[in-house]
Amino acid sequence: MKTNRLTFILITATILLLIPLVAMQFTEEVNWTLADFLVAGVLLYGTGLLCELILRKVKKVKLRIALCIGILIVLLLIWAELAVGIFGTLIAGS
Repeated sequence: MKTNRLTFILITATILLLIPLVAMQFTEEVNWTLADFLVAGVLLYGTGLLCELILRKVKKVKLRIALCIGILIVLLLIWAELAVGIFGTLIAGS
């Protein structure tokens, strides 16, 4: 079961990375560079693998859920900051 979950996480992250790659073939509005794909890959694979590590190591179910939700919230905040700079930090290029 653990291997199936890890495979699911890796396939899901790969599919999410393929969406902008395919969109770039059909429209000029999606214009990702190699750096964009690298950053997105680090964020998606890192988040997935970190959640997998928590699911394997943490025994208490409520703590597992809380930690995984916290990691997903951090992912979404970083992604939003990189996409549109909602906080105006230096990582968004502001």
